[in-house]
Amino acid sequence: MLSSSLPTSLTRWRTSVVVAVLAAITLVLAACGSSGGSSNASPGGKKDYKGKTLTLWHYEAANSAMGIAWNQAIKDFKAKYPGVKVKFEEKGFEQIEKNANMILNSDSAPDLLEYNKGNATAGLLSKLGLLTNMTDAVKNYGWDKKLSASLQTTARYSKGVMGSGDWYGVPNYGEYVMVYYNKKMFAKYGVQVPRSFDQFQNVLSTFRQKGITPIANGGAEYPAQQIFYELALSKADRQFVNSYQLYDKKVDFHGPELTFGATTFADWVKKGYISKDSANMKAQDMGNAFEQGKNPIMISGSWWYGTFKNEIKNFDWGTFLFPGNQLDPGSSGNLWVVPANSKNKGLAYDFIDITMQPDIQDLLGNSGGVPVAADVSKITDPKNKELIANFDKLSKQDGLAFYPDWPTPGYYDALVAGVQELINGTKSPNAFLDEISKPYQDYVAQIGK
Repeated sequence: MLSSSLPTSLTRWRTSVVVAVLAAITLVLAACGSSGGSSNASPGGKKDYKGKTLTLWHYEAANSAMGIAWNQAIKDFKAKYPGVKVKFEEKGFEQIEKNANMILNSDSAPDLLEYNKGNATAGLLSKLGLLTNMTDAVKNYGWDKKLSASLQTTARYSKGVMGSGDWYGVPNYGEYVMVYYNKKMFAKYGVQVPRSFDQFQNVLSTFRQKGITPIANGGAEYPAQQIFYELALSKADRQFVNSYQLYDKKVDFHGPELTFGATTFADWVKKGYISKDSANMKAQDMGNAFEQGKNPIMISGSWWYGTFKNEIKNFDWGTFLFPGNQLDPGSSGNLWVVPANSKNKGLAYDFIDITMQPDIQDLLGNSGGVPVAADVSKITDPKNKELIANFDKLSKQDGLAFYPDWPTPGYYDALVAGVQELINGTKSPNAFLDEISKPYQDYVAQIGK
C-alpha cells in the first residue's frame, strides 16, 4: 500500500510573500549561478571518490516500482564505487515539500534528491538558485538522447517556467492518471469496461443503484483535484493545456473546460458516486479502500501500480484510460535534482546515470513502473506491458496534460481547499471556480504573463 513515503500529496508554499522573502535570501546563490559545468560533470576520466559519501533522499516506498529499482541502483553504485559510502534517507513527500527551501538553502542539503516537477516546485527552486544547472552533465552523459521531447518538458526551466531553457532535473520514469478497477466487482454486477464517458457514467450509476459508492477518493490530498482536472480535460484540447500550464493565452475559469470539471465533480458527489466522507480522507485512505474492495474504481496515478501488484491478493484488477479523453494528467516522473549546496555533485551525476541504465530501467518496468529507456521486449508481465503501452499511447498523441496544481506556487493548497468545499457542498461550482481563479490570475499577473 502507498505509505507516507510515496507522493501522497504535493504541498505548496503559502503565499507569494514567502516566495519573495526566499528569493531575497537566495540572491547570493542565484548570483553564483550553480553551473552544470561543476566538477565531475563528465562521465569520462578517472574519478577518485574514495572516502566520500553520497547523501541521497527520496520518498518512494521500498515495494513500489521506483523503490525497487532505485534500491538496486544503490547496490550497483556501491559495487562500482566500493570506497564510497551511500547515506540513503527515506523522507515523506510532504516532509520534503514543506521544508525544501529551508533545507536546500543550508549546509544540510543532500547531494541528490527526488523532487516534484513543475513551475510551482522545481521551477520555483531553479529560479531561486537552489538547484544546480545540470545542462553540461545532461549532455555529457547523453541523458538528453534517452528522453523524448515531451519528457524533457518538465526537466528544463527558463526563469522558473518549464518547457525550455537549462536542465535542472532528470526524470527516469513516466507517470499518468488512469482508472483502476476491481474485475471481481465488475463481473459480479455485470459491468463492462466503458469505452466512452457516457458508458462510464452508466457504470457509476449501476454500482450506486446496488448501494456501492463506486469511486475511491481522497479529498484532503491530491486525488480529488486530479479527478476534477480529468473531467475538465474531457472538454479540453492542447491549447487549453498550454494556456493553463504554460501561460500561452488567458485562461477563462468559467469556460467550458473548467466549468464542466467543477459541475460534474459536484454532481458525482450529489449522486453518491463520490462519498462526502472522502473530503477529509488522504490518498493513503483512498488506496486502502480500493485494496480492501470497498470501492470498485479508483482514478489515480501509475505510482500505485507496483504497490497494487504486490499487495492485492484477493481479487484481480486492471486499468483503462479515462473513457473518451484524448488528454490525461501525466508527465515525466519526479526529477532527480542536485541541490546547489551539494558537496558531491559528481557522485550525484554518476548515480543518476546508473538509474538510466538498461538493467535498472528494465527492472523498473517489470516492477510496475513506467521506464523511459527500457527494452520493451524485456518487460514480461502482461499488466506491466499494458501500463507502458497506455503511456506510450498518451505520449504519441501528445496527451500528457501535466497536473492541475502546477501553474503557481501554493496552488496545490488552494485546489485541495476548493475541492473539499465542493465535496462538502459548502461552495457551488461557480464559487469554487472563482476561488481557484484568483491565486492563478494573481500569479500570472505577477510574472508578467
